[in-house]
Amino acid sequence: MNRKILLARKNKSKSIVQKGKRGTAERPRLSVFRSNRYIYAQLVDDMKGRTLISASEKELKAKAETNKSVKAKLLGELLAEKSLKKKINRAIFDRRGYQYHGRVKQLAEGARSKGLEI
Repeated sequence: MNRKILLARKNKSKSIVQKGKRGTAERPRLSVFRSNRYIYAQLVDDMKGRTLISASEKELKAKAETNKSVKAKLLGELLAEKSLKKKINRAIFDRRGYQYHGRVKQLAEGARSKGLEI
C-alpha cells in the first residue's frame, strides 16, 4: 500500500483517539511513544504545555536478555514511582493511535500496579 495512505490512516486514528484528552496539573496525560527498539512515556500538562515527568526504557537497569514487554512493564512501574514522588496519582492514558496490546498494555498495567490511577 502507498506510504502516504498509511500515514494518513495513522494520523486519523491518532486524532480520533486523542480527541477530548487534555491533561491538567492535577490529572496529566500519560503519553506513550513506541519505536521498534525502545518505548517512552511522559506525563504532560497540556494547559501549560509542559512535560512534568518522563521515562524511557534507556533508564532501566534491566538486562538485555529480557524481552520488550517485560521492559515496558518495568518502565510503567518506574514512571508511577516518579509520579507518586511528585504527588501525582491520577492520569489520563493516551496511547496515541497504538493498539492497547503488547508493550502499550504492559506499560499501563505496570503503572497501575504501582498505584498510578489511569
